[in-house]
Amino acid sequence: MSKIAIVYWTGTGNTEIMANEIAAGARAAGADVSVFLTSGFTVSDAAEFDKFALGCPAMGAEELEDSEFLPLYVKMKPVLAGKKAVLFGSYGWGGGEYMNGWKEDATGAGLVLVDDPLALENAPDDDGKNKCQELGKVLALA
Repeated sequence: MSKIAIVYWTGTGNTEIMANEIAAGARAAGADVSVFLTSGFTVSDAAEFDKFALGCPAMGAEELEDSEFLPLYVKMKPVLAGKKAVLFGSYGWGGGEYMNGWKEDATGAGLVLVDDPLALENAPDDDGKNKCQELGKVLALA
């Protein structure tokens, strides 16, 4: 059974909704899932998990949140190298372009992305929630 950590930061709650829907999809596929805010997760915690879903909304000029999420992500990259993962987050006005840079950075750091990153505009609607659940299933079965 896969042991998945979903680690995310949220400002408005949109990325939290996504994290919970991804968790529901992964659990439906049989995975053991734990969901963490970045403030409740450490680099040493990462060793306990096989797979990761990392979530962060677009901030400022289409970039990752830089006070909690980005510092943790940077510290975790060496531990995550070679591990299966997915990236997700929400955006407001910028079009979600930050995911392109994040995807490039993650693959360059050795993360094995098992699906394309999922960026949703604002709060997920029913279609967005379904996409999140599917992403969770893909990660669980990868």
